[in-house]
Amino acid sequence: MKIVIPVDEKTLDSGVCASFGRAPYFLIYDMETKENNFIDNPAAKSTGGAGIKAAQLIIDNGAKALLTPRLGQNAAEVLEAAEIKLYKSIDAPAGKNIEAFVAGELPVLKEIHAGFHRHGGR
Repeated sequence: MKIVIPVDEKTLDSGVCASFGRAPYFLIYDMETKENNFIDNPAAKSTGGAGIKAAQLIIDNGAKALLTPRLGQNAAEVLEAAEIKLYKSIDAPAGKNIEAFVAGELPVLKEIHAGFHRHGGR
C-alpha cells in the first residue's frame, strides 16, 4: 500500500507541510517495498483549485492513504470518492509520521476546513 505525505523538502527529515494543496512536494512511501519517492507538486503554484489538482496527483500515483495535518473540503471530497483514507499527521518529520502510521498510531483526519480561496493573488 502506498501512503502520501505533503512535505516541505525532499527528505524523510522534512516537516509535514501545513498546506496539502500548496505543498511543494509529496513523499510517496510504499509499505510493501519500503521505498520512498518524492514528486513535485505542480498544483503548488496554481492560481486556483490547488487542493483538487493535488488530490488528483495523489490518486494518479496509486496512494491508498494520506497523512496530513489538515485538508480542504474540495480535496477531501475528491480523495474520499477515490477511497483514499485520510489520517491526521503528527508534529514530527515525515519519517516519524510513517513510523506512527505503520504502528497504527495516527487518528483518522476529521477536521476538514472550507478551504482557502484566491491564494493565487487574484
